[in-house]
Amino acid sequence: MLVVQKYGGSSVANAELIRNVSRRIARRIAAGDQVVAVVSAMGDTTDDLLALATSITDDPNPRELDMLVATGEQVSCALVAMALQSIGVNAVSLTGQQAGIFTGSQQHQAGRVSRVQADRVRQELDAGRTPVVAGFQGITEDFEIVTLGRGASDLTGIVLAIALGADRYENCKDVTGIYTTDPRIEPMARQLKDITYEEMLELATQGSQVMHNRAVELASVYNLPIMVTSSMVDAPGTLIHGGTELEERNRVRAIAHDLDVAKVTVRQVPDRPGIAAHIFEPLAEAGISVDTIVQNASDHNLTDLTFTIGRKDLKRTEALMPSICQSVGAGGYVANGELGKVSIVGVGIQTAHGYAARMFRTLTDAGINIELITTSEIRLTCIIDSGRVHDAVRALHAAFELEKAE
Repeated sequence: MLVVQKYGGSSVANAELIRNVSRRIARRIAAGDQVVAVVSAMGDTTDDLLALATSITDDPNPRELDMLVATGEQVSCALVAMALQSIGVNAVSLTGQQAGIFTGSQQHQAGRVSRVQADRVRQELDAGRTPVVAGFQGITEDFEIVTLGRGASDLTGIVLAIALGADRYENCKDVTGIYTTDPRIEPMARQLKDITYEEMLELATQGSQVMHNRAVELASVYNLPIMVTSSMVDAPGTLIHGGTELEERNRVRAIAHDLDVAKVTVRQVPDRPGIAAHIFEPLAEAGISVDTIVQNASDHNLTDLTFTIGRKDLKRTEALMPSICQSVGAGGYVANGELGKVSIVGVGIQTAHGYAARMFRTLTDAGINIELITTSEIRLTCIIDSGRVHDAVRALHAAFELEKAE
């Protein structure tokens, strides 16, 4: 069996943990599997490198920033390869470029994988060597290093697994699997045996740090099984797959939360065609991603339009809002950067009665005000005060009895 394993930063944070990873890989090889390892930067290395850059300049050049932070994963892959070699495993470290990860543009810090030319990786496997690949990075057709976004070593692993025709992708972490919610917030959180791609994608999008959302999306397209498991102990993990859910199963599978939410409301917007485009085009041109958009019913041809963004984008958004309001003839805007969101996720919750009502009643009983509500076919999300997000997680986990085995 050909397996692609990804080891996150906490799994390779120091020399002893790197030796532990090498022993785990060696055991899989001894059992007869071929392994391609993808590694993140050690511990807080990426944050340290970013801090170093901002100590030099308040506005680091994006190209040079990618050149800098890409070194973190290169250190990790070299050290893991050395550790494997020290216990008799023929291993070789590869950068993103050497592994054939190409990005389609020079969009630094947020590169999109355009193609994978994995010939070198296949050659190493055929020669009996174990490739250890630097995650998080690729290269443009002009040979510029581009990083793929924070947490995107998962993406490196998934695209390699797809290109190589791997049997499975394993995300090896400092936890034993995917839980019904963050166990650091709710001690009664329970590990899930399995979860669908759809559910995992919603969890990743709504704040779960277990998997990168783009990686889950790609895996679902190619029906690549993902096992989220521990890099520290031998324990059953959580399988992410495309299977169907049983009708009688509790449709709420997990609670996700995110503290990175800011809200902007544009007041007294003239209700005429094209207004929304005039508001959101400048934000898009500035590289600001908008999440939720809610427009109130028109009153005397005027309406309020509310949208949410990440907190890090609030300052840039507020800098653009006066000119946007003037261009559309709006009455002004108000912003709130102290919000978060809590979501219930599960296949079928929108087609079954009572789940929305129970969520709203639970938050009401906990004295938590709901600012905005958004939904998908398998998710209900409430935007609330950031200071009450953890309270909401605990209340909802209890209300939907997620501590009980399925």
